[in-house]
Amino acid sequence: MFKSIFVTLVISLVSLQAVAANETELAAGLVNPGYHEKPDWFKTSFLDLYEDIADADASGKRVLLYFFQDGCPYCEKLLQDNFGQKAIADKTRKYFDVIAINMWGDREVTIGDKVVTEKQFAEALRVQYTPTLIFFNRDRKVVFRANGYYAPAKFSALLDYVGKKQEATMSYQAYMQKVDPQPSSGKLHTGVNSVKQADDLYLPDSDRYTLVMFEQHRCVACDELHLDILQRPESKELLGRFNVAVLDMWSKDKIRRPDGVSSSIYDWAKQLDINYAPSLVFFDAAGKEVFRSDAYLKAFHTQSVLDYVASGAYKTQPNFQRYIDHRADTLRAKGIKIDLME
Repeated sequence: MFKSIFVTLVISLVSLQAVAANETELAAGLVNPGYHEKPDWFKTSFLDLYEDIADADASGKRVLLYFFQDGCPYCEKLLQDNFGQKAIADKTRKYFDVIAINMWGDREVTIGDKVVTEKQFAEALRVQYTPTLIFFNRDRKVVFRANGYYAPAKFSALLDYVGKKQEATMSYQAYMQKVDPQPSSGKLHTGVNSVKQADDLYLPDSDRYTLVMFEQHRCVACDELHLDILQRPESKELLGRFNVAVLDMWSKDKIRRPDGVSSSIYDWAKQLDINYAPSLVFFDAAGKEVFRSDAYLKAFHTQSVLDYVASGAYKTQPNFQRYIDHRADTLRAKGIKIDLME
């Protein structure tokens, strides 16, 4: 769904309504709390994306848009833990022109003959997490989208996949299974299943949302999710509000999906464009996907994802990042300590 021709983004952007000026705008010379300095090798761009893509292509590169926000701990990890490694920085510079976009920013972005603000552009692209990385080819087509933070080994493999144009010959899932960059327990964690029949997720009469966790063997992030994050009391309480199934994204086993259609798990994952393990995908009683989390998240953000759907907040607040900020402020007002990276 993220591989549409770039020109379709223009159509989405035109339909956006102008939004209020940035409420957190600071006086000249000041920076927002939590500001993180970008590497000096990021491209200094006038944010004319057609021109940037053409310039990158002339140099044998592709454009990588980096959506960020000040105070984002995962952005800090990307800048320090990933780009702070010379090998990763050199590989990124070899294959990509990196352009930073503030998801709440007011700078003008030009797409053809259309001009919008950074935040309008982020909204049109449905940027819900930071960092979000979107890779374009010479034809202005999105070839990959990474929602959220990828650990260094997986990030380095992603750079090779897109930079070497491997998408032309294999899926990202197949490529990652081949390179397997991280050691892990090797287990598929199925202990949280609470669907009566693991092969039948069609529950039209249920009063709960269905949460499907697409995972795989040899998955470090899956280990952390199940052995740490989901073992915490608040996580267990939130998880108990869902019908839950853990599925091996590579399995050829047949399953009846929440929409009532039968297919193999592998084909379903491919149809949903599942590119990350674990991916948490939420469905309503009609079998319609209402939200997904397909990025590396620590406990607070994982719990926020669960609460966002279980409470129905996604219906009234379409921007997940705004919801997270509000939830954190509410908990802090109650005297609850929030550590985003715990």
